[in-house]
Parts: sequence; structure tokens; C-alpha cells
Amino acid sequence: MRRREFLKGTAAAAGAVIAAPSISRAAKLEVSFYYPVAVGGPITKLIDAYARDFEKENPDIKLNPIYAGTYQETIVKALTAHKSGVPPTTSVLLSTDMFTLIDEEAIVPIDDFVKTEEDKKWLASFFPAFMLNSQTGGKTWGVPFQRSTIVLYWNKELFKEAGLDPETPPANWTEQVEFAKKLTKDGQWGIQVPSSGFPYWLFQAFAIQAGAVLMNQEGNETYYDKPEVIEALEYWVSLSREHKVHPPGIVEWGTTPKDFFERKCAMMWTTTGNLTNVRNNAKFPFGVAMLPAGKRRGSPTGGGNFYISSKAGKSEQEAAFKFIQWCTSPERAAQWCVDTGYVAVRPDSWETPVLKKYVEEFPQAAVARDQLEFAVAELSTHENQRVTKALNDGLQAALTGSKTPAQAMKDSQAEAERILRAYR
Repeated sequence: MRRREFLKGTAAAAGAVIAAPSISRAAKLEVSFYYPVAVGGPITKLIDAYARDFEKENPDIKLNPIYAGTYQETIVKALTAHKSGVPPTTSVLLSTDMFTLIDEEAIVPIDDFVKTEEDKKWLASFFPAFMLNSQTGGKTWGVPFQRSTIVLYWNKELFKEAGLDPETPPANWTEQVEFAKKLTKDGQWGIQVPSSGFPYWLFQAFAIQAGAVLMNQEGNETYYDKPEVIEALEYWVSLSREHKVHPPGIVEWGTTPKDFFERKCAMMWTTTGNLTNVRNNAKFPFGVAMLPAGKRRGSPTGGGNFYISSKAGKSEQEAAFKFIQWCTSPERAAQWCVDTGYVAVRPDSWETPVLKKYVEEFPQAAVARDQLEFAVAELSTHENQRVTKALNDGLQAALTGSKTPAQAMKDSQAEAERILRAYR
């Protein structure tokens, strides 16, 4: 019932933005734009301002932002709208949705719109780490926009109270446990790593640090049951069960920053996209660092890409491409980084006066950029939602104690293998 109601609502909303451009040359070209709002901070105001500024510079185009909920809700709505024949012209969806969108024939390659030398320079301007989840089969399917890595935040006051150097975060897994033990006391955990919302993403950082790769580049194989992957999960589980420095069971994604602000945890792992949120709400000095190393440093990239609908009219697609280029200019990408905490997606953004000044005043902003050297592609496969759910289910089973890490990963791999076999 809920799906039918949404389908009717989506069709009506999208139908409202399929416009008269084909009827009258004088009419504005209307471009609908799905955006996931549940990513923290006053994002809708920023996107509304982007839409109005873009329209002022392009008076022949009308941009209609449609705020579609979480990333998970937005991909469901986008695919439902695609199947109903009235999809948004462009959407910001997870970079890891790329294979799913290709399999559904819901998007067109960005390369189709790259015609001039300037276009080619623009497409080559993004950080290579962010293009790992944007390209496959020799084509570019998504454009990096609000991209991130996972970083460590710590409360400098609590470090000082625990006898730790407030300017020095843990550098490796051993120190992370040692520091967390000193920081744990009644009402205060040493560390929190969220395990709801995006557990596979947080876990992938542990796996990378253990020396593991979770999937192949073709997106048709996973390696959830490899020894290094199990080792990574055993370490995460040990933080609560053995060392008792981390809350037991499932730690909520949405409340972890709040726990940090309220001094209920001294260290937390979360997205760089929370950086502005933390800066605005932490009533204490805090630090930001690359994640502690296991056998190596590492974080998956994360966040959203722009995609262009395959069912939109050619003129609307071209207008959407123009908007995407506009949003990802060096200056605008720099300002987006300042306003939200997401990583400016191209190196030349970091040379703009606004971002140079920001980093000078707030050096923590450069940590995510520097960590890109150690970043790998976020887990992404065909049937991505089902394959990541298989991993998420295993992670939560291990974290709640209903399965051992080894059994949990063996079961997750069996389910992922069943799903992906058809794609080989």
C-alpha cells in the first residue's frame, strides 16, 4: 500500500515538473532534482539557495529541488519514479548506487555530455579516489558532489582530564584501545563507532586497516569471509566485549554526534560530513584525525554523486549537466566544503582563497583531504542494497553477540554469493 501511495505521489510530483518546454520556446526548461536531506545540518537552505542562484545565471532554466529523505529513501523513490516513467531529471544518490542504477538502465553516462576541451578538463579535475565509485566499464556514470571519508573526532578536554596529550590522537589500533580505556568511566565511553544506518561503511574502514578488500572492481564478487575481514570484525567486537570501552550492541548513527556533544563519548568515528555540525555544536575544543592504523591506514570514500536520468528529455538532460558543472566549479565546491564539512571534490578547490583561508583558521578541515591518499572505493556491487544488507546483518549479529564474527561473515558471504552469482 505504501509503495502504491508513493508511486502515485511521485508520479504527480514528477508530472508537475515535466514542463511546457516542448510546447513553447519561450517557456522555461524545467529540471527536477532529487536531493537526500537526511545528511545533517541546514542542507535544504543551502540547496534552495543554489537553485535560485543557478536560475539567476540561467534564466531559461527552472530548477525544482525535491527533498526525498535519507539516501536509502531517495534511491527507492528515484527507481520507483523511473519505473513509472516520470523520474527526476537529476538526483544526488550514493556513489555506491552506481551499479544498481546502471542495471536498472536508469541513468546515462556523463561522457555523453562532455564535448568541449573545457568539458574534458572539468571531468578530469576530480580527486581520483572519488572517481573509483563514479566510473566503470570505461565510462563515467556519476559526478562527485558531497563526498566524504570517515575520520576520528576527539574531545580535547576529556583527553586532558584522563592524563592524555590533548593534541595527540591514537595512531593505531593498540593506542586506540589504550586511550579508550583511560577515557572510559561512569556515563562516558572511550569510543563510539556507529553500527546503525551505515554499518558496512564504518566496518569497511576496519577491514581496510586489517589489509582486507571487500569486493572486486567489477562489482560481482565479495570477500566477506576472508581471514582479514574476520580479524577486523573481531577487533570491533572486542572494543565492547573484551575491553569494555565501547557501548554494547548497536550504536545509533544519528545519536553518536549528540553523545559526543554531551560528553557521553570521548572519541567517535563518523563522516567528515559532520564536521560543520561538530564545529557548530561542540562546546569544547575538539580534534580531527585520520583513522588509527591497523596493518595500514585507510578509510572508504563515501557520500553522494550527481546522476542524470535516462528517461529525461535531451534538453532537460543538457540543462541538468549544466547545473552539475555549475555546482562542481572550484569556487562552489570550496564553499560547499566550508558550509557542510564534506570534502571539496577537486584539488583546485583547495587552492581557492575561501578554502585556503578556511583551512588556515580551521586546520581540521584538511584531514579528510589528506586521508584520500589512503582511501579506497566504498563497497559497491550489483544488487548493492541486498549485498550490503547481507553484510550489515552479519555485522549486527556479531556486535549483538548472536553469532561469532567468523560465523557472521561466513553467513554474509554465502548470501552475497547467492545474489551475485548471476552477474558472473
